Amino acid sequence: MADEIRREHHTEQNSDHPYERRMAWGWWVFAVIALFYLLTEHLAHLFGILPYLLLLACPLMHFFMHGRHGEHGHTHGNEEDKK
Repeated sequence: MADEIRREHHTEQNSDHPYERRMAWGWWVFAVIALFYLLTEHLAHLFGILPYLLLLACPLMHFFMHGRHGEHGHTHGNEEDKK
C-alpha cells in the first residue's frame, strides 16, 4: 500500500514538472529582457554618476585599507625605539 502511494505521488510530481520548468524559463526570459531594457535606457545615468563614485571611493579606500596598525603618526619600530 505504501508503494502505491509513493508511485501516485511520484506521478503527480511528473505531471507538474514540465509546467514548472516552463514557468522558470518564462521568468528567466522576462528577467533578461527587463535587464536589457533597464541597462540600455539608464546607461547614461550610470555613466553620469561614475565621477562621483570615484570621489566616494577615495575616503572609503582610505578607511578600509589602513588596516589594523593604529592611528596616523605611529611608528612601527621595535621596543627599544619606544624607550
